[in-house]
Amino acid sequence: MEFVEAMLEDLRWFGLEWSEGPDIGGKFAPYNQSERMNFYRAALDKLRAGNFIYPCTCSRKDIQAATRAPHANDDNEPIYPGTCRNKSGEWQGMSDKQPQNLSLAARHPALRFRVPEGETISFTDGNCGEQKFVAGKDFGDFVVWRGDGVPAYQLACVADDAAMQITEVVRGADLLVSTARQILLYRALGFTAPDFFHCPLLLDEKGERLAKRHEALSLRTLRQMGRAPESLR
Repeated sequence: MEFVEAMLEDLRWFGLEWSEGPDIGGKFAPYNQSERMNFYRAALDKLRAGNFIYPCTCSRKDIQAATRAPHANDDNEPIYPGTCRNKSGEWQGMSDKQPQNLSLAARHPALRFRVPEGETISFTDGNCGEQKFVAGKDFGDFVVWRGDGVPAYQLACVADDAAMQITEVVRGADLLVSTARQILLYRALGFTAPDFFHCPLLLDEKGERLAKRHEALSLRTLRQMGRAPESLR
């Protein structure tokens, strides 16, 4: 909880304000994803009923080793080669409800969304303009539910956006490909997609985006160094 409080404090120092959230409440509570599992499971059940998902037992190493797994985009995620896509009896032995917390020894298969291969997913971004991504080429079947019983980012944010009636999403340009994936989820779940605005990323002196793996400084560290929020914004 102390990390959540520190994050919110840093965001306020940075100059952001919000009308509702985990610290002040609001009509769309709860705001912690661990308390919103009923929304995610309902979305998962709907995807399964529509035959949009299937179990996948492939490890990251398996996917990396597949010949059809190039890093086709800058989100650094290899394209899934479809190994488990058409296996017969794929749901046999699996319960309808995966436990939320599974030990690694009792790990279940992940659940992947079956993308419409060859379809062009188009949307107009508020900053980057017209965007087009081809399913199966620019991105492949993606995980919506992890093997440890936790919803993946793609499903969680779509379910949250719909439940919270989000009308505009503002985020970094590195998530443009993710938007194409999420548009497919909005469609499959019968939700209306919000508008999107993808901002340029902050880069270091080498032109690399600021990220933990590049030892980028956190907002808290920059704050402690005496940087002003105005200069960072």
